[in-house]
Amino acid sequence: MTILIYGLVNSVILILAALGFSLTFGLSRVANFAHGGLYLFAGLAAWLLRNRLGLPYGAAILVAILLTGLLGALIYRFILQRVRGIELAEVIATFAMGVAIIETFRSLGFVTFDYNLPPFVKGGTRILGVAIDYQRLFIIGVGLLLAILLWLFTHHTKIGLALRGIAQDEHTALAFGIESDWAAMLSVAIGSGLTAVAALTTLPLGIISINLGYEVLLIAVAVAVLGGLESTVGLVVGGLILGYSQVIAADVLGTQWQAVVYLLAIVLVLAVRPAGLFGKSKELEERV
Repeated sequence: MTILIYGLVNSVILILAALGFSLTFGLSRVANFAHGGLYLFAGLAAWLLRNRLGLPYGAAILVAILLTGLLGALIYRFILQRVRGIELAEVIATFAMGVAIIETFRSLGFVTFDYNLPPFVKGGTRILGVAIDYQRLFIIGVGLLLAILLWLFTHHTKIGLALRGIAQDEHTALAFGIESDWAAMLSVAIGSGLTAVAALTTLPLGIISINLGYEVLLIAVAVAVLGGLESTVGLVVGGLILGYSQVIAADVLGTQWQAVVYLLAIVLVLAVRPAGLFGKSKELEERV
């Protein structure tokens, strides 16, 4: 029961970590490798707003999400827009931005263990005899809520339908007056905001470490590659497979094997099925 419950929690954490990366690619076909830097930016921005500027915790979280979304939009406007359509250049440019964000925080001295966010809900309970804290249950609830809201947004709003139209056929969407750069910038901003939500939901479980930026990027790529970059179903299935695999590996072999699981997943999936479990082969292979 411990593996069942904590495997689910770990899976939702991985899905949340990869959600912004996968959504950005699914809506704009941009592989945003600044993902890890944006994740770290959101966590440290919330910490600074709360501890240095004295904002209430809720306000600090909201502002951090908005700032991260704005940063994503600026990355697209001033960097990605100039290399749009050149896949290798997109990857290099976004990865460089992510490294720049991470290493800027490192140079500013954010390298100690003093940076953490308090849990949204304190305390815990027992489920089927297994002790679990409320923060982890809150993470499951956030994951479920985001899944519902994103489905409603992409299927029942004009903006969501416009973004899906650009993703499906850019030339036809342009003929209907949907501006592709505007749509792509919006998708990067939304994806960055979702990355911030993931960070601020899961970071209270531990400390805010500089190396988290690199780790989260690897996790996002592993989950997205396993399930298929543009597939929502694949994202969920990939997260569940990796989440439970990590928990089982930690239980059987030791916690040091958790990172090995998703690194092996990237290698094996790319070797056997480059498009992922639910992905479209041609679109993904061009970027792999």
